[in-house]
Amino acid sequence: MTFPYDRARLDGLVADVEARMAAVERTAREASRVPLRSRGLTQADFAEISRFANSPGAPRELKELARRVDAGEMSWEDVASGRAVDDEGVQRALQAGVPDLQRAYTAIREGDDPEDVVSAGSPRPGGRGDDDDEPGRFTEDAW
Repeated sequence: MTFPYDRARLDGLVADVEARMAAVERTAREASRVPLRSRGLTQADFAEISRFANSPGAPRELKELARRVDAGEMSWEDVASGRAVDDEGVQRALQAGVPDLQRAYTAIREGDDPEDVVSAGSPRPGGRGDDDDEPGRFTEDAW
């Protein structure tokens, strides 16, 4: 039985694969030298998360998660890293923030400056108190 491919063609295919693999390895080496924008959350970031989670304006689900973190059941690092993602309390707390995340995502997609979106945050429950017509929570139908 003979091999169905021409030896020269087979050698060319192997050389092509080897050249592509070398290009991938070169690109991977170059990418590994690019500094990351963020090394992750800092202890100051976790302190800010905890401060907000324990504040009067935090959603009930987030307050419950903060209580569990304060009790030592888990850490904010566990939540941020995804180690606690299967926990029902973590899932409820994260889902409570989804409407605000969707609002921010939509604003950024529509061209708003990300810094402005972050600094705007979400309105305090009950509105600012200076406009009776303003909704208490930001919702898409508030527009």
